[in-house]
Amino acid sequence: MSAAAVNVAVVGATGAVGQEFINVLAERNFPIRNLKLLASARSAGKTVQFKGQTYSIEELTHDSFKDIKIAFFSAGGSISKEFAPAAVAAKAVVVDNTSAFRMKDGIPLVVPEVNPEQIHKHVGIIANPNCSTIIMNVPVWPLHKVNRVKRVIVSTYQAVSGAGAWGLYELDAQLKAYAEGRTIVKEKFPHQIANNIFSHNTKIAENGYNEEENKMVNETRKIFADPKIMVTATCIRVPIPRAHSESINLEFERPITPQQVRDILAKAPGVTIVDNPEANHFPMPLEASGQDNVLVGRIRQDISREDGRGIELFVSGDQIRKGAATNAVQIAEKLI
Repeated sequence: MSAAAVNVAVVGATGAVGQEFINVLAERNFPIRNLKLLASARSAGKTVQFKGQTYSIEELTHDSFKDIKIAFFSAGGSISKEFAPAAVAAKAVVVDNTSAFRMKDGIPLVVPEVNPEQIHKHVGIIANPNCSTIIMNVPVWPLHKVNRVKRVIVSTYQAVSGAGAWGLYELDAQLKAYAEGRTIVKEKFPHQIANNIFSHNTKIAENGYNEEENKMVNETRKIFADPKIMVTATCIRVPIPRAHSESINLEFERPITPQQVRDILAKAPGVTIVDNPEANHFPMPLEASGQDNVLVGRIRQDISREDGRGIELFVSGDQIRKGAATNAVQIAEKLI
């Protein structure tokens, strides 16, 4: 990258997403002059390796952002609400991975493959969308540009690591207990996750949708700048360690064929087509894990319609990378 090096801070550096931020910054050779890793007081003093150097975690305070150019936030919405204004006051640009600012008027909500023009309209804060929204929008947007999508029906199959590192620990502990014939104990998830699935573990709103489902609806409308697009979602937690999958049904304004969809997606940024009916090989979370692209397959006509305006897709994407860290770093790359 030819851009001049800048001072970077990562807030929540010891969390699963914070660690992925550090990995992605290294992998993409982001131009960093000085790196500041911030977390809670209990994590201060721990060390992290970055590009062959050892960095100490510092305690996050309101004075942590002096001379910082870009601050990545991944420590939870309450932390972002408290400390992001301090970063902006210190003249840093915040790329926030939490839900704190996503639906705020005047704050860009960005997927670089969709609406990169919004990045430079920031007033100090740029919001990273919800992971499920990003994974859906990367393949839907290039289709929407060619033939407007009127309606999206999406069902998600969301990995436990989307809840944080503790989700992985809980799944692992329950699977071990099951294998050893011990009593399975649930600690943080509301239900047993081993050998089970359940509605996404977020609060149900008055409209009957949980928070994750409402995020997919409202964020998509903002990102697409299309308040009339109809989106309905059902979000489910599944006993998969990493990478979310989604079944997507699209209604287009005009008829469209599966081959036209494949031709569009074959040239779309951030998309890898995995669609081999002969081998019954389609997107899987196992293959999406560790990847930045969203895998797209099961591309077929919706046979419940006679007008040719319905298409079915199945996608898998790494929610920690493209659904969080990679998307945020891509925003910062375009910013500088």
